[in-house]
Amino acid sequence: MRLTRLTVTAWTLLFSATPTLRAEYVALKSGQRLHVTSYQLRGDKYRLQISGGFVEVAVEDVLSIDPEDQFAPVPPPPAPAAPYHEIVKAAAARYAVDEELIRSVIAAESNFDPHAISKKNASGLMQLLPETAGRYGVRNIFDPQENIDAGTHYLSDLLRQYNNDLALALAAYNAGPEKVALFGRVPPYAETVSYVRRVKKTYETHKSGPAALTEGADSLKKMGPSPAQNSARNSGKAAGPTPSPARQPN
Repeated sequence: MRLTRLTVTAWTLLFSATPTLRAEYVALKSGQRLHVTSYQLRGDKYRLQISGGFVEVAVEDVLSIDPEDQFAPVPPPPAPAAPYHEIVKAAAARYAVDEELIRSVIAAESNFDPHAISKKNASGLMQLLPETAGRYGVRNIFDPQENIDAGTHYLSDLLRQYNNDLALALAAYNAGPEKVALFGRVPPYAETVSYVRRVKKTYETHKSGPAALTEGADSLKKMGPSPAQNSARNSGKAAGPTPSPARQPN
């Protein structure tokens, strides 16, 4: 059995110059091999910092220490890029819409499934109705770039229409501008109310800075539907001069 022949005096001199050293492994007489992040000599014992805390070991029980000048922290794995990052980034710049808002809408609409189709025949990542896709020049509604570009363009138009009131813009994206005009606020449909709240919550959670959008607080305060108003969600789609929604509530 190999033993490092160093006296306690030598160890004391070494640690008086450097009170806290770093080491990779400490080998003990018992056969244990401890991985440490730092160690100190305190009298006739070592105070070893290990994962989860500290442990003290008698100097005479230590066989060897393999020192390093400094531990390089293990770099965290790179964060995976958000789905369709480059497409979303380009659309956000083109139409002046926050990237995180676009992603929040996609998450609520299709959960990033480019082939999603609703029972209302809304399709793709941003769940465009055929007439909405046609109005914005989409040739392949399932193509991520075309779908995100058109959906972002439409969302941008709605934000301008409602003076950047996010709640109203999202409500119009879900239920249609004519429904927002009919009620003068977020339509009292359970799906639309839930949709607006869900997208806003996701957006507020993930955005990196203050939104350049109004909170639409007055609209949100009035979103709770009454039992009588809930029946309106089954009524037919009203015609109007404003653009059609990306999709209708189920």
